[in-house]
Amino acid sequence: MKIAVLADTHVPKKARGLPARALEIIRKSDMLIHAGDILTAEFLEYLQGLLPVHAVLGNNDFGVDLPIKLQIEVEGVKVAIIHDSGPTKGRARRMKKLFPEADAVVFGHSHIPFNFLEEGILLFNPGSATDKRLQPNHTMGALAVANGSISGTIVGLD
Repeated sequence: MKIAVLADTHVPKKARGLPARALEIIRKSDMLIHAGDILTAEFLEYLQGLLPVHAVLGNNDFGVDLPIKLQIEVEGVKVAIIHDSGPTKGRARRMKKLFPEADAVVFGHSHIPFNFLEEGILLFNPGSATDKRLQPNHTMGALAVANGSISGTIVGLD
């Protein structure tokens, strides 16, 4: 199973839409996870028109009806989604406490790509496809689920 991962897209405030490379990756995926800061119901509906979407509420999402946190199961792998996972220090411990059954936690908020296995849990932030802030590139993520395991890749879009 191929999962495209976005966070902090901030459409239409930071961009009119997604970069062409991001759309190409999304169209080749089986589902999309968005870790918050979608901004508008219209952009969420646009994404839902492309493929199945699992998304959570970000601190800049107003008028978008989404949960604050979510856990889904994909081919036996439990994937948790939250917008803000807090500071890097102690993150794995906090996420394991919040999502004790999760194999992976997808998060956003910082716009900083992060793809590390810590304390038996994959911690994954795709960065931002539209608002890189101080990062060198716009990025998104790709998760692969196979044979009961999950792996992540940060994809540069520039």
